[in-house]
Amino acid sequence: MGCRRFRQIGLAAFVAILGVGCSATSAQAPAEPSFASAQAHGSSLPTPSPTREPTRLAEPRFEGGVSHVGPVLRERLVGRNWHSGCPVGIDDLRHVRVRYWDFTGQVRTGPLIVHRMVALDVLQVFRRLFAAGFRIHRIELPPRYRPPRPGDWHNTRNLTAGFNCRPATGNPGSLSHHSYGWAIDINPLQNPYVRSDGSVLRRAAKPYRDRSLREPGMIRPGSIVVRSFADIGWEWGGDWVTLKDYMHFSLTGR
Repeated sequence: MGCRRFRQIGLAAFVAILGVGCSATSAQAPAEPSFASAQAHGSSLPTPSPTREPTRLAEPRFEGGVSHVGPVLRERLVGRNWHSGCPVGIDDLRHVRVRYWDFTGQVRTGPLIVHRMVALDVLQVFRRLFAAGFRIHRIELPPRYRPPRPGDWHNTRNLTAGFNCRPATGNPGSLSHHSYGWAIDINPLQNPYVRSDGSVLRRAAKPYRDRSLREPGMIRPGSIVVRSFADIGWEWGGDWVTLKDYMHFSLTGR
């Protein structure tokens, strides 16, 4: 009897110790409250922070304007694109500053020099071309005119430009209408001057005699470029019959 009672006491003590140990463990790591239990006690679970949408960059917008030819620009023009004897004075020319998309998809700004009577119309045309995403290789003042040379065949210059006091291409006895500020050439390599025999002025332009190509900067009948110039009353050299001047737009159609 003494041993049995001792074993009963020992077992009871072991159970009591185990119970204390379990209670201590439960107190140290309470179970997380469920949504249902939180509602039952009138409390609420933490609300996660709303996910913020990534900041969207604003789309580039067209910027441009028309101004008189200032002193710095005048100094560049005299002796380069304008000289004594030109049919228009510098004071009748205007600087049209336009934004455009280049061939890499970057936004650039360039100068177009045109006659004051067409400056606002030209600004509107290039506003439309920018909105349409039309690509222009580069807008810049044209180089100083000199008579054609054999080495010009290898020239890869590709400037979109307006005023330049020089003879007409293929007819050195008359002035080009660029000399009056009434004409603009756009992407000359992609839109070449094609003679009646199919020849072009530069080797790099030869592939673009094929007007079925779908390359950036090419101008086609009914395109945004042709329509935009037509809306201001200008004509396209791509509509000429005996030869084609796909780069050329002018107030007079010449």
